[in-house]
Amino acid sequence: MPRFIALIPAAGSGARMGNQLPKQYLSLAGKPMIYHAVHTLCSSSHISSVFVILAPDDHEWLRYDWSSFSDKLVVRYCGGATRADSVLNGLKAMQSEVSICNDDWVLVHDAARPCLSVAQVDQLIDVLTPDEVGGLLAIPVADTLKRADPNHRAMGTASREGLWQAQTPQMFRLGVLMDALNKVDSTRITDDASAIEALGLYPRLVLSDAYNFKVTYPQDLALAELILQKRETR
Repeated sequence: MPRFIALIPAAGSGARMGNQLPKQYLSLAGKPMIYHAVHTLCSSSHISSVFVILAPDDHEWLRYDWSSFSDKLVVRYCGGATRADSVLNGLKAMQSEVSICNDDWVLVHDAARPCLSVAQVDQLIDVLTPDEVGGLLAIPVADTLKRADPNHRAMGTASREGLWQAQTPQMFRLGVLMDALNKVDSTRITDDASAIEALGLYPRLVLSDAYNFKVTYPQDLALAELILQKRETR
């Protein structure tokens, strides 16, 4: 039976948040933002290990207590210059430390998507385990899309037919994902699925929901906090 291992690349700075503290450590519901992704992934019974990939000069991680996740959590300071570099470095660490094989599954998740639920993780695994390629959580684009000129004037309306908004986790077999990331320009891709697509493969889109959004701007923190608080009161 294949294993399922999660990987959280967390070596970025999150400059668009306008805060000197790296985005993954901003306070959210009384915890650093990355805590919520770690908690969800460690809570899935399918996942055997959760790798967090930090920048070599990260000084924030050790300020927090992660001992409650010690049975699954592995932290390595091998983040690269780009997200793709960090993922690839993390995959190499997996190979050397948990004896993962090429057919095992890797679920790559953004530290800045704190509202992921265990149910979404388990659904992704259930749907994709029989799949030959793998895939990702995503939602159909609902809003009208405008094409803008350099002065932020609308030049036209783009069709949203067949368009989906990609989320994470994105789940692929280790061997295929490593092959894909080794063959692409890491500065030109924004997610793992695009590297897989460059191999001529077609990742499956697994329906998610809008709660699994990426915290990008300061106002997103308030919305994420409301979602997490609502879950705690259920």
